[in-house]
Amino acid sequence: MAANATTDFPDTSDIGYLLHKHPDRVLSRNLPMGAATVLYPEVSAERTTLAVLLDAIDDKSPAASGLAVALSRLFKQALTGVCATRPELVSVAIDLTMSMPAAPSRGETDLTSRLFGPLGWNVEATPIPLDPTQPEWGNSEYVDLVLTGTFTLSAALRHLYVLLPVLDDAKHYWVGEDEADKLVRAAGDWLGDHPESSLIASRYLAHRRELVASALDRLVPDAPQDDTTPRDPTLAEQRVRTVLAALTDVGAKSVIDLGCGEGRLLRELLADSTFERIVGADVSDGALAKAHRRLRLDDMADRQRTRIELLQSSATYRDVRLQGFDAMVLMEVIEHVDLDRLPALVRSVFREARPRTVLVTTPNSEYNVLYPGLEAGAFRHVDHRFEFTRAEFEQWGSLVAHEHAYEVRVEGIGPVDDTHGTPTQMAVFTRKEQSQ
Repeated sequence: MAANATTDFPDTSDIGYLLHKHPDRVLSRNLPMGAATVLYPEVSAERTTLAVLLDAIDDKSPAASGLAVALSRLFKQALTGVCATRPELVSVAIDLTMSMPAAPSRGETDLTSRLFGPLGWNVEATPIPLDPTQPEWGNSEYVDLVLTGTFTLSAALRHLYVLLPVLDDAKHYWVGEDEADKLVRAAGDWLGDHPESSLIASRYLAHRRELVASALDRLVPDAPQDDTTPRDPTLAEQRVRTVLAALTDVGAKSVIDLGCGEGRLLRELLADSTFERIVGADVSDGALAKAHRRLRLDDMADRQRTRIELLQSSATYRDVRLQGFDAMVLMEVIEHVDLDRLPALVRSVFREARPRTVLVTTPNSEYNVLYPGLEAGAFRHVDHRFEFTRAEFEQWGSLVAHEHAYEVRVEGIGPVDDTHGTPTQMAVFTRKEQSQ
């Protein structure tokens, strides 16, 4: 990736602030897909170039998909548009050149142009022959890809993050509802208007039709729905329904969704007038901004708007704003926290915030063997830090309940397998009366 100086971005070495990578240092990191090295071959005010070298562990993982995951790990803050040291740079459009010497272009010779062109990139894709010494063999499925355009760095990285796996048309891990969520988060501001939106969603989501339909419906919320072909609810939809039913059962009037993301649960809470006070909290400012847009808070009637609030907060730190609620929901949150930080989350939720009811949902790792393409011992999502078995989750829930004067019950969500249980498990913690 090369940045060129412009009037709005006169010193291209400042891109190091956006990337959170110092130009004078070489970064090496071991990632699940292999060893990654980040370095700057050239640095000046006029032009700065950054190179990412990925040494894959094996040849099983699609190269472009592996690179997309590496980008999300190496440049997480840049991808989400966060720069605490130089926040004024985040919204500056930069003249960028993205080069990938061996990019897959499976299926169509003009695929790269059809994907990147409508976003405003100038695309140069030079076919790579199968063997330069044997021209009669023709070209391979790879191209030497060069993209040039003027974008904010966050937008450019999100284009790559979404479209590189689309070029591969294959993923090396299980594709589930979390992937649909990730697609909407990363591309929600442009995918709905992209002429190849169906192709992008289909390839990104491993051609799982129910996930593609769910993602595209959320990208264009006002589009007319086709009710002629009924479909089974996705696991994500079943999860939300189960959580809503549990909140209704305990009579909750005030609810905080901790780790609310883009606001899927918040939207359903708003639709039910029995929930009088609703708060969505997330550590990501970008996620909260998308929730704000998705919920259309700016267009909401005043009476409805007073029912909901969005807060930037972390699940692992004490925050007095999280106190005083009937119920707190952590829906698919704990598995994204490092195990050594899980006690901090427990303290902030059960000792500091201390709601009357706490709902926690998380994957059941035993169910993973039923997902095709998921290797033994692998997590369901690349961002997961751990995944509990049913026994481990029950043991953890019992310990938390005992230490903080709650009662707990555990139930499953989703289709039931006689041997492996359900894909999602939920713990319902109820504060004991004598501790109130």
